[in-house]
Amino acid sequence: MRNGDYATALREFRPLARQGNAVAQFLLGLMYDDGRGVPRDYAEAVRWYRMAAEQGNARAQFSLGSMYDHGEGLPRDHAEAIRWYRKAAEQGNADAQNSLGLGYEDGQGAPQDHAEAARWYRKAAEQGNAGAQFNLALSYEQGQGVPQDYVEAVRWYRKAAEQGEARAQNNLGLIYAHDAFLGDFNQRTVPDPEGRVPKDYAEAIRWFRKAAEQGNAKSQFSLASKYEEGQEVPQNYAEAIRWYREAAEQGEPHAQFNLGAMYAKGQGVPRDYVKGYMWIYLGASRSSGDAHRKFAADRDRLAEEMTAKQIAEAQRLAAEWKPAPRSTGTEDR
Repeated sequence: MRNGDYATALREFRPLARQGNAVAQFLLGLMYDDGRGVPRDYAEAVRWYRMAAEQGNARAQFSLGSMYDHGEGLPRDHAEAIRWYRKAAEQGNADAQNSLGLGYEDGQGAPQDHAEAARWYRKAAEQGNAGAQFNLALSYEQGQGVPQDYVEAVRWYRKAAEQGEARAQNNLGLIYAHDAFLGDFNQRTVPDPEGRVPKDYAEAIRWFRKAAEQGNAKSQFSLASKYEEGQEVPQNYAEAIRWYREAAEQGEPHAQFNLGAMYAKGQGVPRDYVKGYMWIYLGASRSSGDAHRKFAADRDRLAEEMTAKQIAEAQRLAAEWKPAPRSTGTEDR
Protein backbone atom coordinates (compact mmCIF):
# COMPACT_ATOMS: atom_id res chain seq x y z
CA MET A 1 0.00 0.00 0.00
CA ARG A 2 3.00 2.29 0.30
CA ASN A 3 2.94 3.05 -3.43
CA GLY A 4 -0.80 3.86 -3.33
CA ASP A 5 -1.85 0.84 -5.39
CA TYR A 6 -4.87 0.03 -3.26
CA ALA A 7 -6.62 -2.04 -5.93
CA THR A 8 -3.73 -4.52 -5.96
CA ALA A 9 -3.53 -4.45 -2.16
CA LEU A 10 -7.23 -5.22 -1.86
CA ARG A 11 -6.96 -8.05 -4.37
CA GLU A 12 -4.08 -9.57 -2.43
CA PHE A 13 -5.25 -8.95 1.14
CA ARG A 14 -8.87 -10.09 0.88
CA PRO A 15 -8.22 -13.77 0.10
CA LEU A 16 -5.46 -13.92 2.72
CA ALA A 17 -7.73 -12.29 5.28
CA ARG A 18 -10.51 -14.78 4.53
CA GLN A 19 -8.01 -17.59 5.07
CA GLY A 20 -7.30 -16.22 8.56
CA ASN A 21 -4.07 -14.30 8.01
CA ALA A 22 -4.04 -11.79 10.89
CA VAL A 23 -1.77 -9.26 9.19
CA ALA A 24 -3.97 -9.21 6.09
CA GLN A 25 -7.07 -8.89 8.30
CA PHE A 26 -5.55 -5.90 10.06
CA LEU A 27 -4.51 -4.22 6.80
CA LEU A 28 -7.94 -4.82 5.27
CA GLY A 29 -9.50 -3.27 8.37
CA LEU A 30 -7.16 -0.29 7.98
CA MET A 31 -8.26 0.21 4.38
CA TYR A 32 -11.93 0.31 5.41
CA ASP A 33 -11.08 2.55 8.37
CA ASP A 34 -9.28 5.12 6.19
CA GLY A 35 -11.41 4.69 3.07
CA ARG A 36 -8.42 3.81 0.92
CA GLY A 37 -9.21 1.62 -2.07
CA VAL A 38 -12.69 0.96 -0.67
CA PRO A 39 -15.53 3.18 0.57
CA ARG A 40 -14.94 4.13 4.22
CA ASP A 41 -16.91 1.69 6.36
CA TYR A 42 -16.21 1.70 10.09
CA ALA A 43 -18.37 -1.34 10.77
CA GLU A 44 -16.43 -3.35 8.20
CA ALA A 45 -13.16 -2.04 9.63
CA VAL A 46 -14.25 -3.22 13.08
CA ARG A 47 -15.11 -6.66 11.71
CA TRP A 48 -11.63 -7.19 10.26
CA TYR A 49 -9.82 -5.58 13.19
CA ARG A 50 -11.65 -7.92 15.55
CA MET A 51 -10.66 -11.01 13.57
CA ALA A 52 -6.99 -9.98 13.69
CA ALA A 53 -7.17 -8.79 17.31
CA GLU A 54 -8.59 -12.10 18.50
CA GLN A 55 -5.55 -13.78 16.96
CA GLY A 56 -3.29 -11.53 19.02
CA ASN A 57 -2.29 -8.94 16.43
CA ALA A 58 -1.25 -5.96 18.57
CA ARG A 59 -1.87 -3.29 15.94
CA ALA A 60 -5.38 -4.64 15.40
CA GLN A 61 -5.99 -4.76 19.15
CA PHE A 62 -4.99 -1.09 19.42
CA SER A 63 -7.15 -0.15 16.43
CA LEU A 64 -10.15 -2.04 17.79
CA GLY A 65 -9.67 -0.31 21.13
CA SER A 66 -9.60 3.04 19.34
CA MET A 67 -12.87 2.23 17.54
CA TYR A 68 -14.50 1.48 20.89
CA ASP A 69 -12.98 4.65 22.36
CA HIS A 70 -14.44 6.89 19.64
CA GLY A 71 -17.66 4.97 18.94
CA GLU A 72 -16.79 4.36 15.30
CA GLY A 73 -18.48 1.34 13.73
CA LEU A 74 -19.96 0.24 17.06
CA PRO A 75 -21.30 1.87 20.26
CA ARG A 76 -18.74 3.78 22.32
CA ASP A 77 -17.51 1.64 25.21
CA HIS A 78 -14.53 2.90 27.18
CA ALA A 79 -14.23 -0.31 29.22
CA GLU A 80 -13.92 -2.38 26.04
CA ALA A 81 -11.46 0.15 24.65
CA ILE A 82 -9.29 -0.26 27.74
CA ARG A 83 -9.51 -4.06 27.51
CA TRP A 84 -8.14 -4.04 23.96
CA TYR A 85 -5.60 -1.31 24.66
CA ARG A 86 -4.27 -3.41 27.52
CA LYS A 87 -3.87 -6.48 25.34
CA ALA A 88 -1.86 -4.48 22.80
CA ALA A 89 0.05 -2.53 25.46
CA GLU A 90 1.18 -5.72 27.15
CA GLN A 91 2.68 -6.77 23.81
CA GLY A 92 4.65 -3.51 23.71
CA ASN A 93 2.49 -1.48 21.32
CA ALA A 94 3.44 2.13 22.17
CA ASP A 95 0.24 3.72 20.84
CA ALA A 96 -1.80 1.38 23.02
CA GLN A 97 0.41 2.08 26.04
CA ASN A 98 -0.17 5.80 25.59
CA SER A 99 -3.92 5.34 25.17
CA LEU A 100 -4.06 3.07 28.21
CA GLY A 101 -2.28 5.80 30.16
CA LEU A 102 -4.89 8.31 29.02
CA GLY A 103 -7.64 5.96 30.21
CA TYR A 104 -6.11 5.89 33.69
CA GLU A 105 -5.46 9.65 33.56
CA ASP A 106 -9.07 10.50 32.74
CA GLY A 107 -10.72 7.63 34.62
CA GLN A 108 -12.50 6.47 31.46
CA GLY A 109 -12.90 2.71 31.27
CA ALA A 110 -10.50 2.27 34.20
CA PRO A 111 -10.27 3.71 37.73
CA GLN A 112 -8.52 7.08 37.72
CA ASP A 113 -4.93 6.43 38.73
CA HIS A 114 -2.28 9.03 37.88
CA ALA A 115 0.62 6.78 38.92
CA GLU A 116 -0.60 4.01 36.63
CA ALA A 117 -1.09 6.54 33.83
CA ALA A 118 2.49 7.76 34.23
CA ARG A 119 3.76 4.16 34.25
CA TRP A 120 2.19 3.47 30.84
CA TYR A 121 3.21 6.85 29.44
CA ARG A 122 6.80 6.05 30.38
CA LYS A 123 6.73 2.68 28.62
CA ALA A 124 5.51 4.33 25.42
CA ALA A 125 7.74 7.40 25.81
CA GLU A 126 10.84 5.24 26.11
CA GLN A 127 9.92 3.72 22.75
CA GLY A 128 9.89 7.20 21.22
CA ASN A 129 6.12 7.79 21.12
CA ALA A 130 5.83 11.59 20.93
CA GLY A 131 2.31 11.74 22.37
CA ALA A 132 3.39 9.72 25.39
CA GLN A 133 6.51 11.86 25.81
CA PHE A 134 4.25 14.92 25.95
CA ASN A 135 1.90 13.25 28.43
CA LEU A 136 4.78 12.13 30.66
CA ALA A 137 6.28 15.64 30.56
CA LEU A 138 2.93 17.14 31.55
CA SER A 139 2.70 14.64 34.41
CA TYR A 140 6.12 15.82 35.68
CA GLU A 141 5.17 19.46 35.25
CA GLN A 142 1.93 19.07 37.19
CA GLY A 143 3.24 16.50 39.67
CA GLN A 144 0.53 13.99 38.81
CA GLY A 145 1.52 10.37 39.32
CA VAL A 146 5.18 11.39 39.66
CA PRO A 147 6.98 13.97 41.83
CA GLN A 148 6.79 17.44 40.29
CA ASP A 149 10.04 17.99 38.41
CA TYR A 150 10.39 20.76 35.82
CA VAL A 151 13.78 19.53 34.67
CA GLU A 152 12.31 16.12 33.82
CA ALA A 153 9.32 17.86 32.24
CA VAL A 154 11.63 19.86 29.97
CA ARG A 155 13.59 16.72 29.08
CA TRP A 156 10.50 14.88 27.91
CA TYR A 157 8.89 17.94 26.30
CA ARG A 158 12.07 18.42 24.29
CA LYS A 159 12.06 14.80 23.08
CA ALA A 160 8.45 15.20 21.91
CA ALA A 161 9.02 18.71 20.54
CA GLU A 162 11.97 17.56 18.45
CA GLN A 163 9.62 15.04 16.82
CA GLY A 164 7.27 17.89 15.91
CA GLU A 165 4.74 17.47 18.73
CA ALA A 166 3.11 20.93 18.71
CA ARG A 167 1.69 20.75 22.25
CA ALA A 168 5.15 19.93 23.59
CA GLN A 169 6.67 22.78 21.59
CA ASN A 170 4.08 25.15 23.08
CA ASN A 171 4.63 24.01 26.67
CA LEU A 172 8.40 24.11 26.26
CA GLY A 173 8.02 27.71 25.12
CA LEU A 174 5.89 28.53 28.15
CA ILE A 175 8.42 27.05 30.56
CA TYR A 176 11.34 28.93 28.99
CA ALA A 177 9.35 32.17 28.94
CA HIS A 178 8.24 31.65 32.56
CA ASP A 179 4.78 32.64 31.41
CA ALA A 180 1.95 32.11 33.88
CA PHE A 181 -1.54 32.34 32.46
CA LEU A 182 -4.67 32.33 34.57
CA GLY A 183 -7.96 30.48 34.48
CA ASP A 184 -9.18 28.69 31.38
CA PHE A 185 -6.33 29.69 29.06
CA ASN A 186 -3.66 27.41 30.42
CA GLN A 187 -3.50 24.48 32.84
CA ARG A 188 -0.48 25.95 34.65
CA THR A 189 -0.84 28.75 37.22
CA VAL A 190 2.85 29.35 38.02
CA PRO A 191 6.11 28.67 36.20
CA ASP A 192 8.88 26.52 37.68
CA PRO A 193 8.66 27.49 41.38
CA GLU A 194 12.24 26.37 42.10
CA GLY A 195 13.72 28.32 39.20
CA ARG A 196 15.79 25.39 37.97
CA VAL A 197 14.83 26.06 34.35
CA PRO A 198 16.39 29.44 33.46
CA LYS A 199 14.28 32.00 31.64
CA ASP A 200 15.27 32.09 27.97
CA TYR A 201 13.01 34.18 25.73
CA ALA A 202 14.93 33.38 22.56
CA GLU A 203 14.40 29.67 23.18
CA ALA A 204 10.77 30.27 24.12
CA ILE A 205 10.08 32.15 20.89
CA ARG A 206 11.82 29.48 18.84
CA TRP A 207 9.47 26.82 20.20
CA PHE A 208 6.38 29.05 20.05
CA ARG A 209 7.11 29.67 16.37
CA LYS A 210 7.48 25.97 15.59
CA ALA A 211 4.16 25.17 17.26
CA ALA A 212 2.42 28.22 15.79
CA GLU A 213 3.44 27.20 12.28
CA GLN A 214 1.75 23.85 12.91
CA GLY A 215 -1.47 25.60 13.90
CA ASN A 216 -1.22 25.49 17.70
CA ALA A 217 -3.55 28.30 18.79
CA LYS A 218 -1.90 28.84 22.17
CA SER A 219 1.51 29.31 20.60
CA GLN A 220 0.02 31.57 17.96
CA PHE A 221 -1.37 33.71 20.78
CA SER A 222 1.95 33.71 22.66
CA LEU A 223 3.95 34.61 19.55
CA ALA A 224 1.51 37.39 18.69
CA SER A 225 1.76 38.85 22.18
CA LYS A 226 5.57 38.93 21.94
CA TYR A 227 5.34 40.85 18.65
CA GLU A 228 2.74 43.23 20.09
CA GLU A 229 4.89 43.95 23.15
CA GLY A 230 8.27 43.84 21.36
CA GLN A 231 9.49 41.25 23.85
CA GLU A 232 12.71 39.63 22.55
CA VAL A 233 11.54 40.32 18.99
CA PRO A 234 11.22 43.70 17.26
CA GLN A 235 7.78 45.18 17.93
CA ASN A 236 5.72 44.44 14.85
CA TYR A 237 1.98 45.06 14.95
CA ALA A 238 1.44 43.49 11.53
CA GLU A 239 2.99 40.21 12.73
CA ALA A 240 0.98 40.45 15.95
CA ILE A 241 -2.23 40.84 13.93
CA ARG A 242 -1.25 37.91 11.72
CA TRP A 243 -0.76 35.50 14.60
CA TYR A 244 -3.66 36.77 16.71
CA ARG A 245 -5.90 36.23 13.66
CA GLU A 246 -4.63 32.66 13.16
CA ALA A 247 -5.46 31.82 16.78
CA ALA A 248 -8.70 33.83 16.84
CA GLU A 249 -10.03 32.00 13.79
CA GLN A 250 -9.58 28.74 15.72
CA GLY A 251 -11.66 30.16 18.57
CA GLU A 252 -8.94 31.09 21.08
CA PRO A 253 -10.76 33.72 23.20
CA HIS A 254 -7.70 35.67 24.41
CA ALA A 255 -6.50 36.03 20.82
CA GLN A 256 -9.99 37.12 19.76
CA PHE A 257 -9.99 39.81 22.46
CA ASN A 258 -6.49 41.08 21.60
CA LEU A 259 -7.26 41.10 17.89
CA GLY A 260 -10.40 43.10 18.58
CA ALA A 261 -8.49 45.53 20.80
CA MET A 262 -5.94 46.14 18.03
CA TYR A 263 -8.74 46.82 15.53
CA ALA A 264 -10.34 49.24 18.00
CA LYS A 265 -7.03 51.08 18.49
CA GLY A 266 -5.94 50.90 14.84
CA GLN A 267 -2.70 49.06 15.67
CA GLY A 268 -1.33 47.18 12.67
CA VAL A 269 -4.64 47.64 10.83
CA PRO A 270 -6.88 50.60 10.01
CA ARG A 271 -9.10 51.42 13.00
CA ASP A 272 -12.36 49.52 12.66
CA TYR A 273 -14.82 49.57 15.55
CA VAL A 274 -17.12 47.01 13.93
CA LYS A 275 -14.38 44.37 13.60
CA GLY A 276 -13.01 45.35 16.98
CA TYR A 277 -16.38 44.86 18.67
CA MET A 278 -16.99 41.62 16.78
CA TRP A 279 -13.76 40.00 17.97
CA ILE A 280 -14.03 41.31 21.53
CA TYR A 281 -17.64 40.12 21.63
CA LEU A 282 -16.53 36.63 20.53
CA GLY A 283 -13.69 36.59 23.06
CA ALA A 284 -16.08 37.54 25.87
CA SER A 285 -18.64 34.92 24.81
CA ARG A 286 -16.03 32.14 24.73
CA SER A 287 -14.23 32.94 27.99
CA SER A 288 -15.06 32.59 31.67
CA GLY A 289 -14.11 33.97 35.08
CA ASP A 290 -11.90 37.05 35.30
CA ALA A 291 -11.14 36.98 31.59
CA HIS A 292 -14.84 37.06 30.71
CA ARG A 293 -15.49 39.98 33.06
CA LYS A 294 -12.60 41.99 31.61
CA PHE A 295 -13.52 41.25 28.00
CA ALA A 296 -17.20 42.07 28.57
CA ALA A 297 -16.32 45.36 30.28
CA ASP A 298 -14.05 46.40 27.39
CA ARG A 299 -16.73 45.38 24.89
CA ASP A 300 -19.26 47.60 26.65
CA ARG A 301 -16.80 50.54 26.78
CA LEU A 302 -16.18 50.20 23.05
CA ALA A 303 -19.94 50.11 22.43
CA GLU A 304 -20.21 53.59 23.98
CA GLU A 305 -18.17 54.95 21.04
CA MET A 306 -20.25 53.18 18.38
CA THR A 307 -23.59 53.82 16.71
CA ALA A 308 -26.47 51.38 17.13
CA LYS A 309 -26.03 50.42 13.47
CA GLN A 310 -22.36 49.58 13.97
CA ILE A 311 -23.11 47.47 17.05
CA ALA A 312 -25.84 45.58 15.18
CA GLU A 313 -23.47 44.87 12.27
CA ALA A 314 -20.72 43.67 14.63
CA GLN A 315 -23.17 41.38 16.43
CA ARG A 316 -24.37 40.01 13.08
CA LEU A 317 -20.79 39.22 12.05
CA ALA A 318 -20.14 37.55 15.42
CA ALA A 319 -23.28 35.41 15.07
CA GLU A 320 -22.22 34.28 11.59
CA TRP A 321 -18.63 33.49 12.59
CA LYS A 322 -17.62 29.82 12.74
CA PRO A 323 -14.29 28.55 14.14
CA ALA A 324 -11.78 27.07 11.73
CA PRO A 325 -10.91 23.43 12.46
CA ARG A 326 -7.86 22.99 14.69
CA SER A 327 -4.85 21.34 13.14
CA THR A 328 -4.41 17.65 13.92
CA GLY A 329 -2.40 16.95 17.04
CA THR A 330 -2.66 20.45 18.49
CA GLU A 331 -5.47 19.84 20.92
CA ASP A 332 -4.95 19.77 24.65
CA ARG A 333 -4.75 16.40 26.35
